[in-house]
Amino acid sequence: MTVTETTTRTLDVPGATLAYDVRPGPSQDLPLFLIGSPMGATGFGTLLTHFPDRTIITYDPRGSERSTKPDMTSPSTPDEHADDLHRIIAEVGGGPVDMFASSGGATNALALVARHPHDVRTLVAHEPPVAAVLPDGENAQAASRAVHETYMRNGFGAGMAHFIAVVSHQGEFPDDFATKPPPDPAMFGMPTEDDGSRADPLMGQNMIAGTTYVPDFEALRRASTRIVVAAGVESEGILPSRAASVVATRLGTEVVRFPSGHGGFMGGEYGQPPGEPEAFAAKLRQVLDGAEID
Repeated sequence: MTVTETTTRTLDVPGATLAYDVRPGPSQDLPLFLIGSPMGATGFGTLLTHFPDRTIITYDPRGSERSTKPDMTSPSTPDEHADDLHRIIAEVGGGPVDMFASSGGATNALALVARHPHDVRTLVAHEPPVAAVLPDGENAQAASRAVHETYMRNGFGAGMAHFIAVVSHQGEFPDDFATKPPPDPAMFGMPTEDDGSRADPLMGQNMIAGTTYVPDFEALRRASTRIVVAAGVESEGILPSRAASVVATRLGTEVVRFPSGHGGFMGGEYGQPPGEPEAFAAKLRQVLDGAEID
């Protein structure tokens, strides 16, 4: 099976310049758009190899990796990301596409479908960390704000250690969670010195806007898009998985469990421990094909 070489393009959009990639495939089926946030195209390097038959689109969200904006410290919102995705889809032929969206990318994809449902045939929204929809939403949002505040006050290492503490927390967030002292970054092998930068796309640009976003459930329920909400079998109890369950319930569906955890589709990108990308890709193909799923 011949796969055409990937081409990289840039697109100027309001407030940013986006970098995106297109790898044409031999199939006449719709393109498959793989998105994360703030994770960029690099994170899908392993997953896309399991779809040699599909045209694959990847991109770096505004303010991440190759995609720039004039102020790399300014917030980016799900609605801005949704507009960016809509513009890229228009550039590659106008849609519809199939879309696999992970983490903050799933949040942004829900915003896209609510506004432009004809852009996407099937959306697999994997663990959107929309803390605001949780029963303990106020405490979960406070915990997310505390991560941002730690980062802004003490820099990357301190902020990332605090982030790890939040995303690994099991179950509901107690009332005092956000006021507890953050962990020592050295515990997680993070730098203890502050380099002075504040342009991190996760903790600086997307943390607050992404976790406080509430999807437009009414628009999503009436959308023509088939929406499949997904979560990892190893993720139960943590914020993104809990949020996925709420989103599915609000849409009148059930969560589809995928192999591994939050990054189950990854094969060691960014130096992270690999998930189960082969099994994950098989499940994704099954879901995209519309087969019966459990």
